[in-house]
Amino acid sequence: LSLSHNRAQSVAPCEVCEGAEEMTEPLRQCTAWLSAYFCEPAQIETLPVPTFHHPLLQQDSFTSQVLWTLLRDVKFGEAVSYKQLADLAGNGRAARAVGGAMRSNPIPIIIPCHRVICSSGQKGNYGGGSLMKEWLLAHEKLRQEK
Repeated sequence: LSLSHNRAQSVAPCEVCEGAEEMTEPLRQCTAWLSAYFCEPAQIETLPVPTFHHPLLQQDSFTSQVLWTLLRDVKFGEAVSYKQLADLAGNGRAARAVGGAMRSNPIPIIIPCHRVICSSGQKGNYGGGSLMKEWLLAHEKLRQEK
């Protein structure tokens, strides 16, 4: 799936309408983060990381370490191989375990598992499907060029 500049520029503005005033603070943070991701990516760095309460992210495990490392170290528009992410997370021999961590990711897009690709440059797998992964990577590249 590829996006042309014209199509990307014709996207309607992002906004949250219904129930915004009734949201809890963690939900408000997630909404603000996702809105920035899709509409104003330069703002992501200035927003607080949403509060995550998922048990997997609270554990002291390699999977949790990989997911937090990915969130913290691989920025918008960047890509990293499974091996590089294993190195960043402290175990360069655990590229397969990184793949398992990506499959376990409870918060795709916010924890950007779509940015993890094969060392060969191939896109690799994605829980949302290969077309979604390609779209997300193209979205980040296109937004980064603006």
